[in-house]
Amino acid sequence: MRASGVGSMPGEDLAETLRIVRGELDELLFVPELPARGVHAGMIGRSLALLDGLSADLQPSAWRLTDAPGVDHRRARSLLAQDLDVVEELWGDHDGTLKQQVAGPWTLAAGVELPRGERVLSDHGARRDLAASLASGLATHLADLRRRLPHADLVVQVDEPSLPAVLAARVPTASGFGKYRTIYPSEADAGLRALVDVVREAGATPVAHSCAPDVPVALLSGAGFSAVSFDATLVDPDDPWAEAFESGLDLWPGLVSALEPVGDTAVRSRLDEFMARLGFEVEQHAERLVLTPTCGLAGAQPAWAAQGLTMLTRIAADLAQNT
Repeated sequence: MRASGVGSMPGEDLAETLRIVRGELDELLFVPELPARGVHAGMIGRSLALLDGLSADLQPSAWRLTDAPGVDHRRARSLLAQDLDVVEELWGDHDGTLKQQVAGPWTLAAGVELPRGERVLSDHGARRDLAASLASGLATHLADLRRRLPHADLVVQVDEPSLPAVLAARVPTASGFGKYRTIYPSEADAGLRALVDVVREAGATPVAHSCAPDVPVALLSGAGFSAVSFDATLVDPDDPWAEAFESGLDLWPGLVSALEPVGDTAVRSRLDEFMARLGFEVEQHAERLVLTPTCGLAGAQPAWAAQGLTMLTRIAADLAQNT
């Protein structure tokens, strides 16, 4: 059993955050996102920086696709390149697992606008082009990570917080008076599978993440992800979860909240309760579990963010020793 972070962390100093992450986690490091530095460093801006062949700019309402990169898109790309230089400098010798996060195609489609103002979600061709651009850009990004960290075992976490709303037609239109039509599972699968294929072709492991209560675990399992990261305090571990776990999907339960400091006993109880409701014992499947926060820690106090990662590492190590 291991522990890791979800992605975002508090603060604006990347070098210091990298030192904290490496100091608090034993082996499964993650490249932190620091959204306090601005929208260019947030989940959407960070992922748009990877696009290949598509450009964007920041508008008052949201990020918007454009014919040429705007100043904000160029800034996002520059910041990503600078951050990778720092990661290489401080973690270039890392010979364990390294996790990189990227927003998935459906969260991007729900959050990014077309030139005319509606979301990419509204247009079938635009959805397809955005997914293809993201997949191509991610392939280039993973090759860069391989060059910078040649000894690391790469994991790619595809963040899809908006996927449940996309599937259930809950994403509001630009006017706010309607909702975009549902995306059927077959199209959702195709968009996700394109990213999964790129990750596997790069020799990395694909993991899906969503901190929504209604994670479409069967869809994610079917699309080829090796594991799913989720908020164990929100999810109802019903039959689809048990079936996915039995079929080989590993679980990364989120147990520590950014705003609710808890102790080891409470965290361990949350894990035991979730697995018991799922119908499995923690000790028998410890090697298939990775403990994480419930979601990103950007809103946490810096001290608690570090303590939470330390706690998860400690609990994971204790369970590993007792199995």
